Amino acid sequence: MKKHVILFGYGKFGVNVADTIHAHGAEVLLVESDRKRYKQAVEHGFEECRLMDVTRDEELETLPVKPEDQLVCVMDDDHLNVFLVLSLRALFPDNTILAISDSIHATRKLKMAGADKVIDLYAVSANRIHNILNKPVATRFLEGFVDHTHEYSFREIEIPEGSFLHGRKLEEIDFHRYGIIFVGMIDVELGNSFIFVTTGLEHKLDSGDIIVCIGHDEDLERFAEAIRQKEEPKA
Repeated sequence: MKKHVILFGYGKFGVNVADTIHAHGAEVLLVESDRKRYKQAVEHGFEECRLMDVTRDEELETLPVKPEDQLVCVMDDDHLNVFLVLSLRALFPDNTILAISDSIHATRKLKMAGADKVIDLYAVSANRIHNILNKPVATRFLEGFVDHTHEYSFREIEIPEGSFLHGRKLEEIDFHRYGIIFVGMIDVELGNSFIFVTTGLEHKLDSGDIIVCIGHDEDLERFAEAIRQKEEPKA
């Protein structure tokens, strides 16, 4: 029997996910709420496509979902993706729901909404950086890249007194909204040892902690300025 996957979203992630699933021999039913993307999916050869408002349960209920089907949520809008997972979990409690996230913040929400598995692209990126930094030759190459492009930088940023980050849990912070990747931190409560994000441990941030990030210089500056505030700036 072929696996049957119902894929929600044909945007920045959905296009590649749909092609990959299809290439592995699975049957794909594409669901899209945007008419333009729906037409693109049809033009790209996906015969099973549905255009629907995924915020309406009565429309989701019309999908031919079987108990063995896998539901994959890759909507571009994080809020819509979380809402969709929540709805699908209520409507189809026995099906496996997989979601893709590009931030720690979104990953946490998707898991709380009921996703069985979340592929965290942010963590994948951080993990790659972690692996590079553990290899001396690759580290020198990366340092040379950072030094010569003048576009990306590593930055150590100390959390100042009165920052909105003080007392917050690491997984609550949406670094993606600032356009940077969180690599790791030095937690003063844990003896000033460097902790990579890939360790998977939960951390409470405190003033005086040092966080290490990579990103464009202007994004790093914007983030450093933002954390000086008592309340997080609105997106």
